[in-house]
Amino acid sequence: MPTKPIRRETGRHLDEGKTARGSKTVSIDDGHFVSVEHAGHVVREGIVGSLSGLSTIEADIAMLVRKAVSDTLRTGGSAGGELVNVVQHVVTGAIEATEQVGTGLTMSTRSVAKGIVMGVHDVGGDVVTASSEILRSIIKHAASVGADVGVVARQAVDGVIEATVETGGNITDVGRKAIEGAIEEAGNVGNMAVKTVRDVLIGIAASLGETIGAALPRGAAEPHQAAKKPHHS
Repeated sequence: MPTKPIRRETGRHLDEGKTARGSKTVSIDDGHFVSVEHAGHVVREGIVGSLSGLSTIEADIAMLVRKAVSDTLRTGGSAGGELVNVVQHVVTGAIEATEQVGTGLTMSTRSVAKGIVMGVHDVGGDVVTASSEILRSIIKHAASVGADVGVVARQAVDGVIEATVETGGNITDVGRKAIEGAIEEAGNVGNMAVKTVRDVLIGIAASLGETIGAALPRGAAEPHQAAKKPHHS
């Protein structure tokens, strides 16, 4: 036998009540009752659909970037100078796209970084060098548009490592070089940017069997690392 919801008058268009079995309901202004459980189901399914769509978008971006990079390098060669030039232009194009659409840089950073690495790999290019240049270019542009360099750096390194895993590359070498590039470029932005990037990437460095200090370029260690040795009497 169907349960009849008991309506509570609250003076609002949206009233709450309970069925005889205790299931909480919400009354819409047309008198139709919808259970809270149903509302939760609708939200869950909607979010799953949205996130699935987002994953598809990210995969499409990575594929687009991969093809653009590999096609360009096949035409112009994958030598160091050309490689750096291609990476810089691809990153610039990606940032201009996010500004135009208004989605924010963090949404596309991971996919762009992943696509670049895979495109370089496709033509037998130097993925290690590319990983460093990716981080340099992304952090430089992120700082110029006021984006969170820490979040952007994390997304970019994640994308670089993910691509390296999928292509069977050397994760430690690629990850180390990416972190070096990130911290070096952050140094050009300012001391606060260096601290932010270091703090964000410390977990990744640890997972690679590195320490942030080991990943730092020579002479860029933090001041406290140069503390005087303990005195033995």
